[in-house]
Amino acid sequence: MDYYTKWRSSTATPMTNIAGHAAKHALRSLPWLAWGALMVGCSSGGSGSAPAPANSPTNPTPAVTNVTVVLSSDANDHFTDFGALLGITLTNRSGKSVTLVSQSLGAEFVHLNGLVEPMITGTLPADTYTSATVTVGAAQFTCVSPNADGGLQLSTFAYGYVQAPFVTVSLPTPISVTGDSMGLTLRMQIQQSAVLSSCAAGAGYAIRPTFTLSSFDIANVPLGSATNTVFSLDGAVTAVNGASASFVLQRPSTMSQPATSLKVSMDAGTALRGFSDLASLQVGMFVELDGAIQADGSVHATRVAVADPTAVDVRRGPILSVYSQATSIVDIRPIQGQGKDGLVDMEAYDFTSTTFHISDQLSNVQQLPFAATFDASSMVPGQNVYLSSPAFVTCCGAEYYAPATTITLMPQTIDGTVLVSSVSGNFTVYTVQLSSDDLFPSLAVQAAQSTRLTRPNQVQVYVDSSTRMLNSDPVAIGSALRFYGLVFNDRGVLRMDCAQINEGVPLN
Repeated sequence: MDYYTKWRSSTATPMTNIAGHAAKHALRSLPWLAWGALMVGCSSGGSGSAPAPANSPTNPTPAVTNVTVVLSSDANDHFTDFGALLGITLTNRSGKSVTLVSQSLGAEFVHLNGLVEPMITGTLPADTYTSATVTVGAAQFTCVSPNADGGLQLSTFAYGYVQAPFVTVSLPTPISVTGDSMGLTLRMQIQQSAVLSSCAAGAGYAIRPTFTLSSFDIANVPLGSATNTVFSLDGAVTAVNGASASFVLQRPSTMSQPATSLKVSMDAGTALRGFSDLASLQVGMFVELDGAIQADGSVHATRVAVADPTAVDVRRGPILSVYSQATSIVDIRPIQGQGKDGLVDMEAYDFTSTTFHISDQLSNVQQLPFAATFDASSMVPGQNVYLSSPAFVTCCGAEYYAPATTITLMPQTIDGTVLVSSVSGNFTVYTVQLSSDDLFPSLAVQAAQSTRLTRPNQVQVYVDSSTRMLNSDPVAIGSALRFYGLVFNDRGVLRMDCAQINEGVPLN
């Protein structure tokens, strides 16, 4: 396949009237690139002599290990999403290559900033592997910036195919494949993977996918470990098995590639929201869940939530703008979604009759020393949400905004520098300075917004004993860190209930 580049930009201007604000859903459709499967073949080193017959005394069948590939990323707040089509091959000390992922699987990495998510489970022969190759087909990333009219510009930068010399995979240590099962974490270093002069139309850019690949003992991971704990995983139910207390999810597709399926198990300790028990979970429902990746690549759920049992479409991504005029409209950038209608680069929803929720992933919201609320009056651009809706309808050339049946505030990752620390009740509070490229300050300059932030470039981060501290050094003034949690708008002040802290990622 030939190598080429592509750039696309879309803009939104401030509302003067509802009809003039946004094009129809169908007209905003993102031209997703459709690519065939990337079949990664096996090769072997050594002499040119004929090999011994398979399963002969001199060439016994090698032992194989079930290997679950887990995706993750390190990123700052510069990009809203980074998608790629992937194939994975490993090579041992003697130069023999073995394919682990032979098909082209789509993956979006920004929503996995500091988090993990299972991708696929395959097999590898028992061996020690010293290098790896990730084949990247199509790849693209998107950033958001203000335009001259006081609105927004969404710019997507894409390659139709990434040539092998521009893909880097490093192994911190050789990967020893042994035993019945193991895990491999493929982590994208997003800031090294995208070279961009600016988010403006026609800006110079390059895509240089950069990964690390490391192994972990998936069968013996401590409870709550960062290597296998899954947060806010989305999917559509395709099967329910009462006998095994499990169900099957179809994961959201990425870049027009078929979605993978995932088995999810439950027990009496699984927290349920929006449905009462497994028997009431129906095929076609959309769920989001937390849990732990198991040795067979499935997930054991610790929490399962159904925001809207009747939803036809669900979307997840950042709010881009909020307008309350004749009709109340919220624009979102859908990073993930499923349902009857395909994803587009920006979608507008009517939230006049919306039911608002706060994700129950964090159990300490009621203990926060401020009024942690999320509703139509406090919703603000930059917050990450999960939205459910009926199908889009178009008729007779009329403008239509699908109603948002529910909007749920979801956790998100911010990247910033600690300016000040204080104590409030059982919480340590850090004032965190955001980069100017972060969505909150970038989106706050828009005209005609319903809600204004007093300091959009700062977030008050609340940390207590339940916060997972994955940073190597103690938090101090000047620390550059990533904070994952629920971001509330408290009367113009951004406040985060923090669930996890990771090392920071600087801008290029």
